[in-house]
Amino acid sequence: MMNRFEGSSSREAKIRYLDGDFQVVLAGSHVICAVTGKPVPVDELRYWSVARQEAYVDAAASLEADRRAGVLPGQRP
Repeated sequence: MMNRFEGSSSREAKIRYLDGDFQVVLAGSHVICAVTGKPVPVDELRYWSVARQEAYVDAAASLEADRRAGVLPGQRP
């Protein structure tokens, strides 16, 4: 039986981000944070945007992405 990460140890995964979950389209070990450019191991991925289809390394990066997108309460688009 093949491990789901076998053969993809250093490859970037392609992921479809859903509400509360994500779907691996192309297996890989990590995704890249859209704000910081840092790799995020797929098994540690906790923050993403469904609307923008991008991953974030942590909550601070997610908040920064929302700020840049102008979607925080009180921000004008």
